[in-house]
Amino acid sequence: MTQPELEALAADAYVYGYPLVSGLTMVECFTGGGTGVLPAAPFNRISHATRLAGPEDPFAAVNIDTVYSIAQLDLSEGPQVLHVPDTAGAYYVLQFVDAWTDNFAYVGRRAGGTAAQTWLIVPPEWHGSAAGHEHVIVAPTVVATVVGRFACTGPDDLPRVRALQDGLRLEPLEPGGPAAGLPEPDPEVPERLAFFERLRVWMAAFPPAAADVDYQYRFAPLGLLDAGPSPYRAAAPEWTLALLKGLAAGRERVEDAVRPPEDHPPGAWHSTLHLFDYNVDFLGPGTLDDPEWRIPDRRAAYLSRAAAARSGLWGSHAYEAVHATTHDDADGRPLSGAHCYTLRFDRPPPAGAFWSVTLYGLPDQRLVANPIARHSIGDRTPGLRYAADGSLTLRLQHERPADPEGAANWLPTPEGGFRPIIRLYQPTPEALDGSYRVPPIRRV
Repeated sequence: MTQPELEALAADAYVYGYPLVSGLTMVECFTGGGTGVLPAAPFNRISHATRLAGPEDPFAAVNIDTVYSIAQLDLSEGPQVLHVPDTAGAYYVLQFVDAWTDNFAYVGRRAGGTAAQTWLIVPPEWHGSAAGHEHVIVAPTVVATVVGRFACTGPDDLPRVRALQDGLRLEPLEPGGPAAGLPEPDPEVPERLAFFERLRVWMAAFPPAAADVDYQYRFAPLGLLDAGPSPYRAAAPEWTLALLKGLAAGRERVEDAVRPPEDHPPGAWHSTLHLFDYNVDFLGPGTLDDPEWRIPDRRAAYLSRAAAARSGLWGSHAYEAVHATTHDDADGRPLSGAHCYTLRFDRPPPAGAFWSVTLYGLPDQRLVANPIARHSIGDRTPGLRYAADGSLTLRLQHERPADPEGAANWLPTPEGGFRPIIRLYQPTPEALDGSYRVPPIRRV
């Protein structure tokens, strides 16, 4: 192949393989050292957060509506049995994500109710007996992630959530040996080529959907199909240069895909309703197997999958939760704590479970400390004041409003620029078909 052809192929490989590398690197993080409010846990053990995230946690756009429980599954030694407690009607979801970041199953309030349940999780092409287990989930890859989210209204609600977490249990179907874990990439490969080495090793260990195999064959000239010793340990300079140029081009392609559109109306909220619709091959319990939730073009799906991994790794389909954000007010001016704003809902946002608005400071998009420790506001916030016509007007400003109604509906802003995110859990059809529009934020 010519040098430009190699560079173009390497760019395609980056877009295709970024979700696998990004997701499994995060799996390593969880099993090795943990992250933020979630302590480390080995494979097939559940890591429980014991509190909601706060300004002290270094996460961008962190969710503070739910408390997380996350497990990294390794089914190399056989199936796992998952016991789910009765949440007595309270919202929760257990989202199942394979090594390629495909959301392949959901268990939770939307998907099957809140009664106690037991699920058998089996590896791909398993031929054992599921006798005695009514509910079965087939994982597309041997390693997978379970992302659990339990609705929590605040610190006073944590004891209830902790009791639910204690009732969430994993155990092997049959006693087996230690989990195989992730195969280790060659540590002698230079860091600049580490992405391709990780992709080579993990792509072989976790085969993709059958329809993707032919596409992977294209990457043979890049060394990604080589077995045995790594081709990147002592790569030729010209070949290395082509790989690095392709890596940079692929990374820029993904960054372009996550940037919000520039032609939106002033104050409009931007939502990526179909960002996670790239999985068209493994649609298990709780997923919606419908053309509306499938990206038909596989090449377009690869880019959407990479953009989702870059901007919201392990995020859920929009039919589970809708997220929308804006960066400017109704007149197109950037949002800033130097000004006061209102956000008026003529009627409640269309959420079957609950909704919230959370503010993040710029540029790092982290929670910012404020005098009343309120970083999010929504229909679960106690003491909200509604107008006689049923409308709700939120006050977004840095200083506490002087009037009682404004103080009750106050969401404190940082001093500088900020970004709000509205989240609708169990969105109703009008939130998914585009007929509902989040109202713009207005400067007063």
